[in-house]
Amino acid sequence: MRILVTNDDGIHAPGLEACANIARALSDDVWIVAPETDQSGVSHSLSLSDPLRLRQVEEKRFAVKGTPTDCVIMAVRHILKDHKPDLVLSGVNRGQNVAEDVGYSGTVAGAMEGTVLGIPSVALSQAYGFETRQAPPYTVAEHFGPQVIRTLLAQGIPPGVVINVNFPNRPVGEVRGVAVTAQGRRNQDLLRIDQRADGRGNPYYWIAFEKRIFETVNGSDLHALDEGFISVTPLRFDMTDEPMMTQLAQLFAR
Repeated sequence: MRILVTNDDGIHAPGLEACANIARALSDDVWIVAPETDQSGVSHSLSLSDPLRLRQVEEKRFAVKGTPTDCVIMAVRHILKDHKPDLVLSGVNRGQNVAEDVGYSGTVAGAMEGTVLGIPSVALSQAYGFETRQAPPYTVAEHFGPQVIRTLLAQGIPPGVVINVNFPNRPVGEVRGVAVTAQGRRNQDLLRIDQRADGRGNPYYWIAFEKRIFETVNGSDLHALDEGFISVTPLRFDMTDEPMMTQLAQLFAR
C-alpha cells in the first residue's frame, strides 16, 4: 500500500513526523509531500496566481512552496503520477480540528483533496491544552493512529467521504476509547478581535478566542475530546443541503 503523507504545519513540523510514523506502521511505501512553511488556516485554497516550487528534501520526501491542497495535487499528478497513492494521511496537526475548525483547516483540506482525487483520505489532529501547548502529546496519535486507520480501511471509506480523526489531550493510558461523532459547533460569542499597538502606536489586530469553558453537545467531536475519547467524524465533500434543495425546488416550481 502506497501512502501519501501531508500536513499544513509545514515540512519541519513534529506532527508530520508523527504522521509518517503512523504511516510506516501500516506500510513501507510512504511518501511525504508537505508545505515548505506553515499553512495553518488556509483551508482548501489553491495557488493559482503563483508558481509552485518543489524541493526534494530526501528520498520520498518533498517540500512544496504552496498549500496542503497544492501538495496533494503535486504528489498525485506529478511526483507519483505513474503510481498514485492508495491512502492519503494529512497531519498530525498541532491542535484539534473540530467544529468550525473543519472549514478553516488546511489539514482537513489536504485530506479533502485526496478525496476529490478519488483516494481514501484521513485527517489527523492532536488536541493540546495550556500545559501542553509547546509540546503536544503526539505519542497519543502515534499509539492509537495505526489501529484507527486499519479499522477504517477494513470497513472501507466510501467515495466522497473524508474521515476527520482528533486525538484528545490525555496521556495514552487515560484515553477512554473511540467515539464516532458529528461535527460540533462552538459558541461564537467566544470569537473576538484582539487590538494591539505597534512600537509607533499604530493599531494591529489578531483574531482570537475567549479562554472560557462552554458546554459541548453530547455526540459531537468537541464533547468526545472533552471526555477523553478519540473523535472519528465522517465528512462529506458534497455540501448540498438536500432538504433545503427540495424546499427550493418546490418554491421555484410555483
